[in-house]
Amino acid sequence: MSATANTLTIKEVSEKYAITINTLRYYERIGLLPKVQRNNSGYRVYSEYDENWIFYIKSMRDAGMSIETLIEYVTLFQQGIQTIPTRKELLLEQRKELAERIASMQEVLDRLDKKIDGYEQRVVKYEKNELNDDF
Repeated sequence: MSATANTLTIKEVSEKYAITINTLRYYERIGLLPKVQRNNSGYRVYSEYDENWIFYIKSMRDAGMSIETLIEYVTLFQQGIQTIPTRKELLLEQRKELAERIASMQEVLDRLDKKIDGYEQRVVKYEKNELNDDF
């Protein structure tokens, strides 16, 4: 059960975002997440604000952003609105890198599709040749 109506336990957050409990603790320890509030028993309780950060961090990690770049972004964010241009540049660079990775992966996918498309014809031709050699 949830800690309160508006918060989740570390286990619930871990399950919801498919992130290990140790990873959540690590993100907090290195400053990617703000210090998570604790209940009267000392257990972490994650607010909607915390969840938004977790979702953002997970999304950026899934997109290939390094921990170091994420730390830089979070540090800039915490410094306030005067860092907006720098944060935007950082995100633009990450977007460029992601687009390049997607393009590279698309090339591989295209090659794989071509191989698959001609697979049956090549296999049938090969098998016919093998059968002729056996008889």
